[in-house]
Amino acid sequence: MRTVLALLLTAAATPAMALCPADAGFLTVNRPLETARAAVGDGRLTILAMGSSSIEGVGASTPDLGFVPLLERGLEARLPGVEVTVVNRGVGGENAGETAARFPAEIEATQPDLILWQLGANDVLQDRTEDVFLIDFRAGQELLSGRGADVIVIDSQRVPEDRDLDFIRGRNPALGAFSALTALEAGRVGYGVFNRFETMTGWTDLDDGGVGPDGLHLNDAGYACWAELTAESLAGALR
Repeated sequence: MRTVLALLLTAAATPAMALCPADAGFLTVNRPLETARAAVGDGRLTILAMGSSSIEGVGASTPDLGFVPLLERGLEARLPGVEVTVVNRGVGGENAGETAARFPAEIEATQPDLILWQLGANDVLQDRTEDVFLIDFRAGQELLSGRGADVIVIDSQRVPEDRDLDFIRGRNPALGAFSALTALEAGRVGYGVFNRFETMTGWTDLDDGGVGPDGLHLNDAGYACWAELTAESLAGALR
């Protein structure tokens, strides 16, 4: 893993590596990111990252190897002259509705140009229905409406098929279905989408597919891969 991670961490400002391939569909921009692009033009970009444990960085060996700090460094390398701040507001275990309820306070505190909202995985693990998930997703949209920030959602991670862990066994079909629903709804309202679930099928060269021993949270290589792909695609959309 040290070799893989070293390759990923030294790959800033380069195209996504063969170790974690993604086609052009990793980021779907359903509406121009006008607020974030204007902020980049002004030399200062603030991103609010909301969601559960993968935003929080659970599973990383040290806090600075989680998704948010790696994304911040990756964007700064790709957007020279721009002061990038990515604010980590991930709370492990939250479902979509619980994250959405925090939007007003977190937006007021950070005044972001761009909001990343990771959702779906805990809704599946908590055996919530697609209908309930969609209700919460739309409640979050109401709370985001009129805030002025651009929004990109992040769908669920994929879980390993070969782990002898009851709580993840057979979950990928539901995780995939929730990810598809997330993309469909995001397209309806004009949110961008980071298509993480499908992208992770190509992470075969990462140790354990980028997922840690608990079968759910990403390991260091997984976080590095996800952050590099996100930084590369997002910087391209913002230039």
